[in-house]
Amino acid sequence: MRPTPHKALGAGALTVAAVAALVLPGTPAAARQAAAPAACTPAQVVANSGFESGTSPWSPSSSSVITSRSGQSPHGGSSYAWLDGTGGTRTDTLTQSVTIPSGCSTATLSYWLHIDTAETTSSTAYDKLSVKLGGSTLATYSNLDKNTGYVRRTVDVSSFAGQTVNLSFTGAEDSSLQTSFVLDDVALDTSGGGTTPPADSTRTPAAPAYTVSLSSDTAGTVWNGHESVTFTNASATALSEVYLRLWDNYHGSCDAMPIKVSNVTGGTAGALSVACTALKVDLPAPLAQGQSATVGFDLGITVPSGADRFGHDGAFSFIGNALPVLAVRDGAGWHLDPYTNNGESFYSLAADFKVTLDHPSTLLVPATGTSADTPGTSGRTVTTATASKVRDFAWAAGPFSKISGTSPGGVPVNVYSVSNISSSSAQSMLSTAKSAVDAHAARFGAYPYGELDAVIDNNYWFGGMEYPGFVLDLVSTTALTHEIGHQWWYGIVGDDEYNSPWLDEAFTDYATDLAQGITGANCWNSVSWASSAEKITNSMAYWDAHSSRYSTVVYGYGKCALHDLRRLIGDSTMTKLLKDYATAHWYGVSTTAEFKAAAQAATGTDLTSFWTQHRIDG
Repeated sequence: MRPTPHKALGAGALTVAAVAALVLPGTPAAARQAAAPAACTPAQVVANSGFESGTSPWSPSSSSVITSRSGQSPHGGSSYAWLDGTGGTRTDTLTQSVTIPSGCSTATLSYWLHIDTAETTSSTAYDKLSVKLGGSTLATYSNLDKNTGYVRRTVDVSSFAGQTVNLSFTGAEDSSLQTSFVLDDVALDTSGGGTTPPADSTRTPAAPAYTVSLSSDTAGTVWNGHESVTFTNASATALSEVYLRLWDNYHGSCDAMPIKVSNVTGGTAGALSVACTALKVDLPAPLAQGQSATVGFDLGITVPSGADRFGHDGAFSFIGNALPVLAVRDGAGWHLDPYTNNGESFYSLAADFKVTLDHPSTLLVPATGTSADTPGTSGRTVTTATASKVRDFAWAAGPFSKISGTSPGGVPVNVYSVSNISSSSAQSMLSTAKSAVDAHAARFGAYPYGELDAVIDNNYWFGGMEYPGFVLDLVSTTALTHEIGHQWWYGIVGDDEYNSPWLDEAFTDYATDLAQGITGANCWNSVSWASSAEKITNSMAYWDAHSSRYSTVVYGYGKCALHDLRRLIGDSTMTKLLKDYATAHWYGVSTTAEFKAAAQAATGTDLTSFWTQHRIDG
């Protein structure tokens, strides 16, 4: 993804999360070492999280706190919590006791918060809301944080593992001018340290093959049908369960999920976890190494409003990360990381997809892979898209304008534009796409995905977003060159995007510079590290708590480090290193340790101090 300054949750809205991460209590090192590891079953531990079941087990300060009365609106369902909002001196509280299991390595508190106020000041916090876990204040808000609609807030509370503590929200209002603090869909998701830690580091389930058949409504915003996935256990450790990632449930709530899975076959559906973005499916019997199985289910997708990577901009729908895909289990256990809006969490293995999309003939449907259209029932078209060795599948639907061409290297390229994109802009993007795909292919290896589709809309808040053979972008030469670079760095050479985001974003920004003839000569002119904890190789858990620094460090400092490495070991050595590294990890997964080892093997220069200086750990 190519971020832009106008993110949906701006830097100001996320400042509290950054502060909260700095004030969380740490568990003493000795205590951590002494604790025996325990099993963790991923779970959401806040009961009645959407306030749909009355007050229990919440303890509100008054009967009016949990409500469905008019004056405010729920985020999902019909009820919500409304603290303060009287315009007079008042303190409202809402408390629930929660237990964070000791065996879970990750715990994330999330809640949807809406603040409206009659206060007119832009500098004084008259009315305040505090969020506490036990005796620790996680976040504070005030009338200065007013917003239109709900904003999802998240805080890493992993340090509370093994504790039973009170989760509390306290709103304090002064004597005049109301401020309402409105909460809904409070969740505390735990994961990590799976119930059966694998005996080896093999990534599994391997070789997934997805078969999907969906039919849309007239607008292309509602899709229903069936999906199945066949997979093999590559690990010596038996596979007793799998997890489906329902990523786009981040864009709704557990009471109103945009991605709904039902009628599971080939296994037994368990509990939803990680804010309803992970669904456990217990297999009928443990799957031994080399054995295969198939899980199927009915699938419903409802595309929300908004020019997002999952959303619709008027008549134009963008449907990224909507198909459930298998989570990955490796030496660290199941990877069940939370969704991040700042970057990506989408760690998955290369898979085959055959997707059939039945839709009105008035809609064009660009998609991952190579597509073919056949007539459907009256007024409808069936688009069948096939893709091999891709990590995800995305599509769009709408009355797009389409232009096509072929790169000098022979790659078919299609540009789909929404209605307010000029024909000259579309032609410019087609020219950019043809040039970029060949430039990247010359450096890293031939483009393997058949055709390449670019869907252009200047309303995307996120800049651009990559999927295999399919990208979303603004009218921007640099951004489109970047997203096409992701076809190699994330698409072909995969990585754990949540825990190692630099491996796709920094490498892609470096590739973008090379494609545009930028040498990075002045990369470090204004470098300034925010703290000793800030590193190029930090995970999205860190960057979600320090969001204003994410782009600067991961994209900017990351690509500058690669430019520095090129200058240190020489242009020809760096060129060969990246080409050979891509070849060695083609359709596989890259890690920081593997890249560092490959770089060291390519040069006689000791790189130990280089990695330290550039804060590249791993």
